Amino acid sequence: MQITGTHFNYYQVCKRKLWLFANGINFEHTSDLVFEGKLIHEDSYPQRSEKYEEIELDGIKVDYYDTKNKVIHEIKKSNKIEKAHEWQVKYYLYVFEKNGIEGVTGLLEYPVLRKTQPVNLTDSDREKIEEMKADIKNIISDAQCPPLVQKSLCRNCSYYEFCYCKEVEE
Repeated sequence: MQITGTHFNYYQVCKRKLWLFANGINFEHTSDLVFEGKLIHEDSYPQRSEKYEEIELDGIKVDYYDTKNKVIHEIKKSNKIEKAHEWQVKYYLYVFEKNGIEGVTGLLEYPVLRKTQPVNLTDSDREKIEEMKADIKNIISDAQCPPLVQKSLCRNCSYYEFCYCKEVEE
């Protein structure tokens, strides 16, 4: 299985969510919060698709890549899990670099908050990504789903009902 930016994002947020997603248990398509995020993504920069390119490379899919300035643009609804967003973009930068595309930077964009944050890749990030990749592969290949770890973010997760109803049964 190829590791994607979504895997890196979920790895930061919740190992259980990562395992469920990677093992084909997917509730994003029924989540109002995910739908709202997609609307923000589509409506925030209507001219962007004319200016920038969509890139698919080694399992990642970057919606907006500015080839002229070598900038990956990642749009998010909220910065509540900014660390996860940042690592997702760092992973994109890492994959670009591994494929010989040097000098790329990232930009996290939160249009609702009118905030942007630059993202760069450091040598220590590269080492950490290698460690995370190994851990992600271990988690998703495990026969057992990781246990529920209650977090304040759980209420806004597309897996919320699945996790909490499932735990009540066990």
